[in-house]
Amino acid sequence: MTLQDEPRQNRLLAALPDAQWLRWQPHLEPVAMPLGQALYESGSRLSHVYFPTTSIVSLLHVLEDGSSAEIAVVGFEGLVGISLFMGGESTPSRAVVQSAGQGFRLRADLLMQDFNRADAVLHLLLRYTQALITQMAQTAVCNRHHSTDQQLCRWLLLSLDRLHSSELAMTQELIANMLGVRREGVTEAAGRLQEAGLIRYRRGHITVLDRLGLERRSCECYAVVKKEYDRLLPPQTPIAPAP
Repeated sequence: MTLQDEPRQNRLLAALPDAQWLRWQPHLEPVAMPLGQALYESGSRLSHVYFPTTSIVSLLHVLEDGSSAEIAVVGFEGLVGISLFMGGESTPSRAVVQSAGQGFRLRADLLMQDFNRADAVLHLLLRYTQALITQMAQTAVCNRHHSTDQQLCRWLLLSLDRLHSSELAMTQELIANMLGVRREGVTEAAGRLQEAGLIRYRRGHITVLDRLGLERRSCECYAVVKKEYDRLLPPQTPIAPAP
């Protein structure tokens, strides 16, 4: 098994008690998550939940005219499909792979069996849900009150926290769709960040050169979200590949 194949790269799976981990381990199915793949569509019933390990998934709210805006991102810190155990079984949002990689999925009925026992799994998933709701709320505030430069810094930092690399494979058009702003606005903001020596952008690849500089340039929204995730979720424990 390589490190890429290890489910416990995911922060929630790594935090499971031993007995729970042994119940879920045989049922975790490895899945490739290519760029642009929709894990679920608006209004669909969920058959599985997804635990990203090396990929990032965007949760998008879709309007009647087909336009959309990102409301949250999920990486190795969480799972995709909280509506399953929040009682709705479907959601108006759409889940699309933003950064290609790997992950694992678990059948919905297996997760619900343990969630309904009201044991450690329930409390872990509810803490994660609170952190995710904080990210959604802060995203709405940020998109309403802060500049495109600040929104881009926040978005880059949130993405970095969910990757094992300082490089993002991302076009400016995709970023504009995620932020719900004009592409020209993202081009100008990215240009200013590049001129300041914070990032390097070339042919759909963004390399972060100065993370601390991005944090200083970002609004308070990133720090609020990060603090809540760190407060509510157990720290990530490095996982070594099995021999």
